[in-house]
Order: sequence, then structure tokens, then C-alpha cells
Amino acid sequence: MIADINWFFEQRYPVFGHYFSVAGFIAFGCCFLAGLAVSRILQSDRVRRFLTRFGLEEHLAAFVTTILGFGVFLAFTMAGLNAAGLPIPWEAPIPGLSISFSHLLRLVVSIAVVFWVSSSGKKFFLDRFLVRSGMDKALQYTVGQVFGYVVLVAGILIALQNAGMDLSTLTVFAGAVGVGLGFGLQNIASNFISGLVILAERPIKIGDRVEVDTVAGIVRAIRIRSTTVMTNDNIAIIVPNSRFIEQKVVNWNHEDPRVRFRIPVGVAQTSDVEKVKEILLSIARNHPMALAEPAPTVFFASFGDFTFNFELVVWSLEMSTRPRVFTSDLNFAIQRAFREEGIELPFPQRDVHIRSGWGGDASPGAKPVLPKPDEPAASLGA
Repeated sequence: MIADINWFFEQRYPVFGHYFSVAGFIAFGCCFLAGLAVSRILQSDRVRRFLTRFGLEEHLAAFVTTILGFGVFLAFTMAGLNAAGLPIPWEAPIPGLSISFSHLLRLVVSIAVVFWVSSSGKKFFLDRFLVRSGMDKALQYTVGQVFGYVVLVAGILIALQNAGMDLSTLTVFAGAVGVGLGFGLQNIASNFISGLVILAERPIKIGDRVEVDTVAGIVRAIRIRSTTVMTNDNIAIIVPNSRFIEQKVVNWNHEDPRVRFRIPVGVAQTSDVEKVKEILLSIARNHPMALAEPAPTVFFASFGDFTFNFELVVWSLEMSTRPRVFTSDLNFAIQRAFREEGIELPFPQRDVHIRSGWGGDASPGAKPVLPKPDEPAASLGA
């Protein structure tokens, strides 16, 4: 009976120069599958939502769970290889690298912790210190972002050093990165530097309504590489930061959020212009979103072919939120007031003058004088 069981543990199956048993294969398979399962659980949406409750941003939560999932999978795989009978010392250096598996796992966990500390520290710094500093929200956000990046870079350097990596070797890596930036990473470097310029100069800030290229909307987030703009259709557009530095940008909230709206209005030429002016001013003054200062104004713009053209000028803060809704409300109110007050809207008018086309008697019942076949066209009456 014992002999029948020994085959299960006997190492007689060669794989890459090492012999394994059936039990070893099963142990490795169980550890491998367990590593996959735990790694998948760590990268699930439920775990990411759980991490966001501790102040970790969504994109950082996804990065942290990915790193932890990789670390757990690597640990289970190492345990499976040892259980299969292939002894791999945890402290032995990885071929081609100067660090061991234990140092690599420590590095993975350390980087995950650094990202969590960076995100939570930035939120704590914003909520506990910058909110009470008296600075405007945009400047608070900028300072908080810079603080988070400093903590992140410093933490990664400390994690690399604690993992046993010689930081002096990073100079070679920096040289390789410099060559890569010169060829394939120009856009990334440009967006990165543009992000630093935006955070420093603040030509745009969170909550501003901007127009750049063909994109128009509210700035929702400013990151080191890109800026998120939310359009009026609730569509998030990711704009590279270099666009805000290299191209013309319209910022409706840069210094003064008040914007002047110009509403063209045309009325029939039979209308009382003074009454039209009073109606337009009354509509502008009674609209809740129109500013009392500067006061609304009505201009008699021009005389049209069949219209009197006016222009209602109204100041409002709605350009940063709902400009089309504000303009539409004014147009509806103007049309309703004109209908109630009897102000006619213009429509095309043409005067038709009938003249005889062939000359001769144009009295009623008279027959037109037709030209002779050989008469030149110049003799025809007009």
C-alpha cells in the first residue's frame, strides 16, 4: 500500500533539467490558480471602491490594485515552485538583476503604499490646511497637486533604496530616458512640462469654462499630462496639456466671470421703437440670471429692408454654466411679450410694379403690340 503511494511523491518527471513529482505538479497548480484568484479579487471594482473610501483617487486605486495583484501572483507562484520541489531561495538574486524575490515583493508593496500615502496625504493637506489658508480653490488645488507629486517621487526613491537597488544606477536609466524623450516621447514630455506650466501660471483652473481648438466646456480636472473638460452634453473630453500652452485658449472665467450677451431682435417697421425698447429692458431686468450692474442696454442697431434691428445687451454669469439656456430664455420672453403687446415681427415685403412689356397702349382691354419678325430687338419698348 505504501509502495502504491510513493509514486505520487516520487520525483521522476523531468522538466528543464529538474525532476518533479505528481504531488509537486498539483501543489504548483493549486498555488498558481490561487494566485490568479487572489490577484483577480484584488483588482475587482469592489476592492477599488473600498480603497477610495480611504482617500485614494480612482486612477491611483486602479494602479495600486494592479501592483498588489502582481505582487500576490508572484508570491503564490514562488510558493508553488518551492512546493513542487524546485527550491528557489527568496533571498537569492534574480538572474540579470541585483535584487532578490523578497526585495522585489517588498518593492511592490512599498510602491503601493507610497501611492496610497501620496493620495491620502494630498487630500489631508487640502482638507486640513489649505482650506483654512485663505487661498482660492484653484490655488489650493494646484498646491495640493504639487505636494502629492513631491511625496510620490520621494516615496518611490525611498522604496527603491529600501529594496536594495543602487540609486546611482539610475543615472544610466536617466540617460536612456533622455534618448527616448528625444525620439519617441516628445509629446509626453511636452504635455508633462505644459502641465507644470499650467499648475504654476494657472491660465485655467477647476470650474473655468474654456474653449480650445474645437472643445468647449467646464474644466473638471487638471493632471500632469492632460486636462479633463466636461461639455454641456455631459461628455468628458481629455485634452493634452500642450494644447493649452501652444494654442489660443478662450477662458470665460479667467479674471471676471461676468460676460455680456448680445441678443439681436428685429421688429416690423410699423412698430413703436420706444415701446420696443421698454419691453426689452423690462425683460432683461426681470430675468433672475441677468445682472443689475452693469445695467442692460438696448441699441437701435440699423434699418433693414423691412425691419428695425435692435440689440439687447445683458450682462450675466451664465456663460460659465448655461449660456444657451440663458439666451433661449430671453428669446422666449421677448416673443411672448411682443405677442402680448402687439409688436409685429417682420416678414419680407416686396412692391411689384407692372409695366407694359411691349410698348403701345397699356389701357385695360388693349392688345399688346407685337414686334414684326424682321424688326430689330433694339426697337422694343421696355
